[in-house]
Amino acid sequence: MHSVLDRALDCVVGALGKTTDTTGVTLHRSPDTGRARLADRAFDFNSAVPSGVRLEMLTDATELELDARLTVVLPLGMPSTGSAFDLVVDGELREPVVATEQSPIDPAFFDPATGSPEAGPAEPATVRFRIGPRAGERRVEIWLPVTPAVTLIDVRVPDGASVRPAPPSGPLWVHYGSSISQCSDADRPTATWPAAVARSAGRSLVNLGLGGQCQLDPFMARAVRDLPASAISLELGINVHNADSMRERAFVPAFHGFLDTIRDGHPSTPVLVISPIVCPAAEQRPGPTLVGPDGMVRTVDRPVELALGALTLARIRALLSEHVEQRRKDDDDRLQLMDGTTLFGPDDVADLPDGLHPNAAGYARMAERFLPLSFGGAGAFG
Repeated sequence: MHSVLDRALDCVVGALGKTTDTTGVTLHRSPDTGRARLADRAFDFNSAVPSGVRLEMLTDATELELDARLTVVLPLGMPSTGSAFDLVVDGELREPVVATEQSPIDPAFFDPATGSPEAGPAEPATVRFRIGPRAGERRVEIWLPVTPAVTLIDVRVPDGASVRPAPPSGPLWVHYGSSISQCSDADRPTATWPAAVARSAGRSLVNLGLGGQCQLDPFMARAVRDLPASAISLELGINVHNADSMRERAFVPAFHGFLDTIRDGHPSTPVLVISPIVCPAAEQRPGPTLVGPDGMVRTVDRPVELALGALTLARIRALLSEHVEQRRKDDDDRLQLMDGTTLFGPDDVADLPDGLHPNAAGYARMAERFLPLSFGGAGAFG
């Protein structure tokens, strides 16, 4: 076997940046400059979780090995089920390959006041993909995991074999959102709802769903603006509520500013705004949200006098509906709104184990519902 790491990095699809140090190469789903200026641990971690990031290559290799450091958020001492990789050969999805070697970090790592620990010790994982007997070049996709942050250390193929970038799998769909779009509870990389939709619709995906980080950051708007997208979707609102990061006065202009920036680069590209899916604890109560001892999401009580202008999910949906309609009246007829509760609503809460995040079955249902409403003949991108 010989290393093809540099060539494999040329085959990466779905990442916007990367950092290289003595431990390897970390692929990021955010621009390097914006991330550095923000300097936020939680943002950095979720940017390095490669949801939707994959290697798309043409290769005559019969097998491929990948060395990676997999860092997971897990209370130290808690067991993990491992990290799943997906292999697709000439369009055929194979069984997932699961790596169990992981480096845990405690959730307290993200609290700057705790002096929390770095990643716990673990050997890098070596993941082997059996592509099959050589029959000339084949299109091979390796979808990286959706739960850990991943640092690539090496990629190897048998002596005499080679890899080169494959052509795009279809027109580019760029999706921006929250953990509901990062989908760390999906049971495999191709089972996140954006990945499932993209594969069914014949689209190449860039998934900018970042857990906890969908805050209408201007540098993320510029990232969407600068990508050659043929379709754009924006799943908005839940993280603004979770963090209690904006009140109505700030949320409305931030929403318009985000869209204005995107329209600078995409004046006529279809854009679909998706309002929040159901979250029972947050429907009629403003944030912030915390996780209780039972593992369920709950809101924080606040004095009535501090609630003026605070955002509930019901209010966020109403504002998004009102201001999308305003922009449409201002001649942006390529902008549409999807009510998030049509993707995952009150009848689906049994698949909302923590009251906020769908489980694997919930994400599958979201994909089934989103596909005809977006890439179907009469859908937003049809």
